[in-house]
Amino acid sequence: MADACCGPDPSAQDATEVHESEQRLWHVRDLQIAAAAALLLAISWLIGRTAAGTAVALVAAIIAASTFVPNTAVNLRHGRIGVGTLMTIAAIGAIALGQINEAAMLGILFSVAEGLEHYAVTKTRRGLRALLALVPPTVSVLRGGREVTIEPDELTVGDRMLVRPGERAATDGTIAAGTTSLDLSAITGESVPVEAGPGDQLHAGAINGGGAIEVDVTARASDSSLARIVHIVEEAQDRKGSGQRLADRIARPLVPAIMVLAALVAGMGTLLGDPMLWIERALVVLVAASPCALAISVPLSVVAAIGAASRNGALVKGGAALEELGRITVVALDKTGTLTAGAPEVIDVVTTPGTTREQALSAAAALESRSEHPLARAILDAAETVDPADDVTAVAGHGLHGTHRGVVLRLGKPGWVEPGALAADVDRLQREGATVVLIERGGVVVAAIAVRDQLRPEAPEAIRQLTALGIETAMLTGDNHRTAQALAGQVGIGIVHAELLPEDKARLLPDIARGRHIAMVGDGVNDAPALATANIGIAMGAMGTDVAIETADIALMGEDLRHLPQVLTHARHARAVMLQNIGLSLAIIGVLIPLAATGVLGLATVVFVHEFAEVLVIANAIRAARTTPLPGQPEIPRTTGQLNVSIAPPRHDLGDACCTPAPAPLTLNKREGTPPTMLTLTTPHPTKADGESDGGCSCCETADPEPIETHQRGT
Repeated sequence: MADACCGPDPSAQDATEVHESEQRLWHVRDLQIAAAAALLLAISWLIGRTAAGTAVALVAAIIAASTFVPNTAVNLRHGRIGVGTLMTIAAIGAIALGQINEAAMLGILFSVAEGLEHYAVTKTRRGLRALLALVPPTVSVLRGGREVTIEPDELTVGDRMLVRPGERAATDGTIAAGTTSLDLSAITGESVPVEAGPGDQLHAGAINGGGAIEVDVTARASDSSLARIVHIVEEAQDRKGSGQRLADRIARPLVPAIMVLAALVAGMGTLLGDPMLWIERALVVLVAASPCALAISVPLSVVAAIGAASRNGALVKGGAALEELGRITVVALDKTGTLTAGAPEVIDVVTTPGTTREQALSAAAALESRSEHPLARAILDAAETVDPADDVTAVAGHGLHGTHRGVVLRLGKPGWVEPGALAADVDRLQREGATVVLIERGGVVVAAIAVRDQLRPEAPEAIRQLTALGIETAMLTGDNHRTAQALAGQVGIGIVHAELLPEDKARLLPDIARGRHIAMVGDGVNDAPALATANIGIAMGAMGTDVAIETADIALMGEDLRHLPQVLTHARHARAVMLQNIGLSLAIIGVLIPLAATGVLGLATVVFVHEFAEVLVIANAIRAARTTPLPGQPEIPRTTGQLNVSIAPPRHDLGDACCTPAPAPLTLNKREGTPPTMLTLTTPHPTKADGESDGGCSCCETADPEPIETHQRGT
């Protein structure tokens, strides 16, 4: 809001680009100008109240005013009246009244406040730009049977990338050859490496922590998940939350109102006393009532908080979502893919006499081979052979039926297929938290297959953390009541609604909320209606789910459910900072206006107090980026210095050569922004010592260790 803020018009691209490239505080142009003006003002004080001293002070005032007067003129030409207008009028008026030193002081402090604001915004956005730096400058690809090095922008879908240990992936792809462990900490915030092999997805920015892998490119670098994240966060930073809109609503009419108030002070005072005295007080009122701190307080808090959230594995789509998240007191969670890993497994097969486990799974797989149901993959993985059935028809919400080798088959949930003699086993399996499907061959039930989606290991801890925050939790699932209740009991959720269709979940949310602010956590596909209905929709695993990113207000990039209480805590902290800034900004204006209008405070004092208070607001806004680990989630300490590791491998009798092969290289992965760590790895290199014997096997000499290139991994 250039018309109500002390900063320059953001449409001025050159200035924006300059500030975006600032890396050090002393590089900020406004601060450099303020320092030059302050030096000249100090020289004028040393010279004293002479013509030369006054001239130097006037130059200082003009130099300081150069940071905001040109932009004020541009805004006025476009019909915009902002804080810069107030400051320009006050500076010109002070010079006209002969208060040149005060005018210079006003310009210097205002320039300092502008410079600190620009520096703060640049600093909070630097974490977002660091995401783009995760893409390596070059990438190795296999073309025409040979390896070539190209830039990431030259990658095309279908290329075969070669990613060596310690390298980052330049774009998204599918691992075609090789196994490794992937460090996703810089992307998802998860510190534990993920094992990956052929068929697994690789996301841009991931660090290869193991062996060399070949990856089939599935997206251009400009369309990768990493580029998509940056684009979304950039858009989010432009959206405004209700707190930010409140600041806008206050600041925009306040600027012309202040000008009217100053005119009234000057006019009424002129009728009562010395016109010059009251004109001077009117100028002081202009400065005292300028809402610059109010105008920048909430936007800067939003930028800081969203940038910090993106670095910690959460995409927050704007200030509105951030502020609303800070109000959440109820969280509803989907079961499959949210509380569970989303990978169902067959845990038991109960058959009737005359039917084997293999026959039951084969019959079920014959039908499921034509199905897209989540349970189908579990059954197909468990079956030894798959011979697809004919005329397979899906009955929504119930199951499948078809024919296989002339025999009619049915597979479905209890109730649609009667369990018969297997009723007791079905009841037992459901109490254990499994989803049970029944197989019917020729009108006779022959087996019950129990499938269970395993609970995420961190889910109970995440629910405990939510409860500790005073947040009530509920489970919404399409699974049966017994399975849902069993799983809810394991994680500690008391409110359970089961056997729901997608529209049922959306309909139930207001009843669960009971007038409170509620968030829905799901996978962003089947839960889309509920995600849209809730005050806040939160999608899990956004690194691989486009629909989740588009549907939800917030997307957790990783698969660790503990990111949920972490982002809720962060949002509450950020909202508290916003409210503090609004209150502080209004308090500054409310106190300074009467003191300025009555002459208690002069121009120099008001300028100093006003700009100092603005610096406090900026500093407080930056606090919105601070994240505090929850209980059970201690921060990994930053490591610096030198680490010496000595590995003494055991000796093995290998006949003529008892030497131990050198161990595989030890790799430590370094996260961006951490200082380098030196690692010395001492290990014997096998060299046979001729002519020596020790118990029937040759001895080994120890050669000097070869240096091993390592990368530090820290947070």
